[in-house]
Amino acid sequence: KKFHNSLNQILMNENINKSALFNGSCFALITTAFTFSIRAGILPQLGTEFNLTAEQLGFINLMFFLGFPISMILGGLFYHTFGARNIMRVAFIAHTLGIIFTIYSGGYALLLISTLFIGFGNGCTEAACNPMIADMYSGNKMSKMLNRFHMWFPGGIVLGSLISKFMTDANLGWQAQMWITMVPTVIYAILFYGKAFPKSKVEGATHLGKNFKAMATPTFIFLFICMSLTAISEFGPQQWVGLIMSKSGASPMLILALVTGLMAVGRFFGGPVTHALGQTGVLLGGAIFAAIGIYMFSTVTGSMAYVAAIFFAIGVCFFWPTMVGAVAQRVPLSGALGMSIIGGVGMFSTAIWQPIIGNWIDNDKAAVAATGLTGDQLELIAGQATLAKMVAFPGILIVLFLIFFFWQKKVNPNSAAIAAAAH
Repeated sequence: KKFHNSLNQILMNENINKSALFNGSCFALITTAFTFSIRAGILPQLGTEFNLTAEQLGFINLMFFLGFPISMILGGLFYHTFGARNIMRVAFIAHTLGIIFTIYSGGYALLLISTLFIGFGNGCTEAACNPMIADMYSGNKMSKMLNRFHMWFPGGIVLGSLISKFMTDANLGWQAQMWITMVPTVIYAILFYGKAFPKSKVEGATHLGKNFKAMATPTFIFLFICMSLTAISEFGPQQWVGLIMSKSGASPMLILALVTGLMAVGRFFGGPVTHALGQTGVLLGGAIFAAIGIYMFSTVTGSMAYVAAIFFAIGVCFFWPTMVGAVAQRVPLSGALGMSIIGGVGMFSTAIWQPIIGNWIDNDKAAVAATGLTGDQLELIAGQATLAKMVAFPGILIVLFLIFFFWQKKVNPNSAAIAAAAH
């Protein structure tokens, strides 16, 4: 009976339109990337038009990071009962309302609400698309397609940043820029419309009790801890390095374009890299490159900052999709909930560490100012001192992923799925 059910499931998943579903997922992630980059590009215009303080703009950004993990976790909890199709319908509604409310906001209060909607839609995208892709593909193919899916986050940021810069330079209003984010939103809705979605390929993964039991295992707890550090290793320096390096003569836009562009290219070729090094090898190598990149950012100036950006991009490139893939393959019974929890902790970690990093910068500025330095030199020295502290994030990960490498060396990543299917 189990064999018959498994065979029917395989045939059902083969009959779905994988191409349309995968492409729809990519356009949904481009929508997420556009809301990151274009909204960041129009923040100064919003501040000017509505006379908002930097603190108020900060609270607008906070609503974005609040909506994201909430919907990810809710989406994971109800993925198998509510379904990926319905979660993406909620994502479309949330994205559309968020974009329209932003365009016609007229003030601070509605900007807060609209940003919460957009963040909620972005979280729904992650909650639905990660497990859907994991259910459509298996083994190295799954890792390859998850990397190609996540390629569109940095790729979309590059595209969105260029669009925002072009439209801003052309004196086109921020409302017109927000309308651009509706383009990938409408495209993913069209691609998903009327398509059959895959069912879970791991028997038991649809049972919340088994999900929670699987998440209580040492492997999941270990990956949970690692995800909190991989996320801040990626997003922590990205938030601050452009501003800091601009005081050294490097261009923040070029650094952003170089990092996100290399990440997009790297994730496109993530399948062969993962096949050659394995998940544990990719994670360990990424931690080493990230540590080198952040350390270089903390010591170099001028054009050498671009060399540091290359090391950093190679380091953080595979972190997010590989961590999601590791949960899908090594803790399959955690199901969609496990993948959503992993993504959620990454976003929570990013949000929690930001004010801490800001406090480091304030303290380092005070310490450097006491030596008599001022202006750009003060900003650069203090900023690089803070970046030096951030080396600790990938530094700890090197140790953790070394442990994970030898711990998992004798474990076939597919054996967990096989064992799960037998229960």
